[in-house]
Amino acid sequence: MRFTTLGTGTISLSPARSCSGHLLETADVRLLVDCGSGITRRLAELGPSWQTITHVAISHFHIDHHGDLPSLIFAWKYGFLPTRSTPVDIIGPVGTADLLTRLAAAYGEWVTAPGFPLMIREIGPSDTFALPGGLRLTCHPVPHTPESVAYSMERKGRRIVYTGDTGPSEALAAWARGCDLLVCECSLPTGMHIPEHLTPEQCGELAAGAAPKHLALTHFYPPVERVDVRALVGARFAGPVTLARDGWYFDFEDE
Repeated sequence: MRFTTLGTGTISLSPARSCSGHLLETADVRLLVDCGSGITRRLAELGPSWQTITHVAISHFHIDHHGDLPSLIFAWKYGFLPTRSTPVDIIGPVGTADLLTRLAAAYGEWVTAPGFPLMIREIGPSDTFALPGGLRLTCHPVPHTPESVAYSMERKGRRIVYTGDTGPSEALAAWARGCDLLVCECSLPTGMHIPEHLTPEQCGELAAGAAPKHLALTHFYPPVERVDVRALVGARFAGPVTLARDGWYFDFEDE
């Protein structure tokens, strides 16, 4: 099982960081988690087979987390021969079906009827999606937008939690506790703090409560990269920390 951070940036466009997007690969599943601007390009550059993605999970409806989704669907429809016939599931919080309907109104009916099976599935905190190969997908609400969720991906004793965009949340820390990899947003320095995002200090506090085996930080606005993120996080969380870049990956062995 491999988890790759395809896009570690934000809507503050950067030549080094695409908007949010991450890929979980197993023998049976290619799960793309968020699909912001630049993710289709990163898929082509970094080599994961975009043609074989089986599932897409959206954390919330800000454009930097779903902006490349129409392009990806269009690529699946027209980008290779023979044309795609294998199904794709698009998963997201309540409102995802309406989002796709509105995208289809803007771009064309192919967004929701692309010529291959496309299923839109809305997920709530009480739901568990069983994906092939024993992969389980669950979610937890987070304080960012009304629909925003974090995702847990668990398979054969290994668990990854992706916070999506979030403000501080003790409930999220408790839900993520003990995961193997916590992929956590780290948006802004303290001097620019807003309630809907985390500072490095708050990332450290969240990780201290969640106690992951490894912490990977993502979703960097440029100003936060001008402070010593590693030191600020490390003052609160003693475990290993990675400041993820586009293309960083973490491999898991089954327990």
